[in-house]
Amino acid sequence: MRVGMGYDAHRLVVGRPLVLGGVEIPFHLGLAGHSDADVLSHAVGDALLGAVAAGDLGRHFPDSDPAYKNISSLILLAKIMEVVKAHGFKPVNVDAVIVAQAPKLVPHFPVMIANLAPILVLSPEDFNLKATTTEGMGFAGQGEGIAAYAVVLVDNG
Repeated sequence: MRVGMGYDAHRLVVGRPLVLGGVEIPFHLGLAGHSDADVLSHAVGDALLGAVAAGDLGRHFPDSDPAYKNISSLILLAKIMEVVKAHGFKPVNVDAVIVAQAPKLVPHFPVMIANLAPILVLSPEDFNLKATTTEGMGFAGQGEGIAAYAVVLVDNG
């Protein structure tokens, strides 16, 4: 068994959709990035890559590659799962947290989990998702961006 930890953050901007866990969240701002900037999917993907010692998201999907422009991070996560499997591992569980002052995210959690868990070949019960604010502190608390952290356990059994 191995553990991986992932983190991602993107700036909130006008004119982009807010996509988290593959769900487009109604909000007046979205996340800036080369792909869809889905910080939750990115954090989970980085955690998986870390668990199997396979680098990080940027090495596999560089923002200099036009093939990844506006790509769904769910597609990237599926590609990461190919790497995980090629290393002889499979996810056991995920624990993730999204850090955002707004909007309220908990109502969207069931669909986020329904999008992400099957890609990782996990049951929804093995994918824990949380959200927190920073009570007005820092870039997330001041509404400048959104971040996500994820921890995954993988097994080669």
